[in-house]
Amino acid sequence: MKNRLSILGAAAALALAGCASSSTPAGEGGAASEAAAPTSLQEIQDAGVLTVGTEGTYKPFSYHEGGSGELTGYDVEVITAVAEKMGVEAEFEETQWDAIFAGLEAGRFDVIANQVSITDERKETYDFSEPYTVSSGVIVTTADNTDITSFEDLSGKTTAQSLTSNWYELAQEAGADVEPVEGWAQSITLLEQGRVDATINDELTYLDYQKTNNNEGIKVAATTDETSESAVAVRKGSTELVDAINAALDELRADGTLAAISEKYFGSDVSE
Repeated sequence: MKNRLSILGAAAALALAGCASSSTPAGEGGAASEAAAPTSLQEIQDAGVLTVGTEGTYKPFSYHEGGSGELTGYDVEVITAVAEKMGVEAEFEETQWDAIFAGLEAGRFDVIANQVSITDERKETYDFSEPYTVSSGVIVTTADNTDITSFEDLSGKTTAQSLTSNWYELAQEAGADVEPVEGWAQSITLLEQGRVDATINDELTYLDYQKTNNNEGIKVAATTDETSESAVAVRKGSTELVDAINAALDELRADGTLAAISEKYFGSDVSE
């Protein structure tokens, strides 16, 4: 999930969803240009446009259908609905994850909607809306496995993990022997072949996979107690804008829109 998720203090950032690339956001030790002024809600309303920074290559959150089609995804639909509730239009600026925070600080866009996890470090530099994605870490085993029902049960077992992921650290902490893999797809292959006992990943990755594949041969055996929350990120001091986004999210939650978008992409409500 792009190391966006923060489970048990191990992850820094989509997880999700996100999901491989990670970077030091501007203002957190990375080189950055002077930050633009906080975004004025009045300016956005006057322009009739909410400019959104997103990747466009991060399925199922922000991507182009078929690789070159229309920009779509869970985050894209959520922020588009938010903008509509605010009475403006969402306009997307696509950029790489490594540059997305610098783009926000430079004023290239008003907000980021790209599975940005809320962390204490980030809150020092940015303001956040209420979360619109809530996710846990999960242990995935074969459906017939009865030996693993908790993280304690991973001790002495073999898990398949990417060595650059935070799930690798969690597996080690649990006492598992780790079989290195390149990603989720290879983890599931090894699991189904019986070459590993389990794999740890983000719940959103599992739900996205099952929405497409409906693999009855695997299951979630255990879930982390702590969760990761992703939200809309804005420049520090944009209080009125955050309030407007939160009001829109509250409406979308109350009228079932967030749940419907979640069900569309994950087959489950991941919005709370």
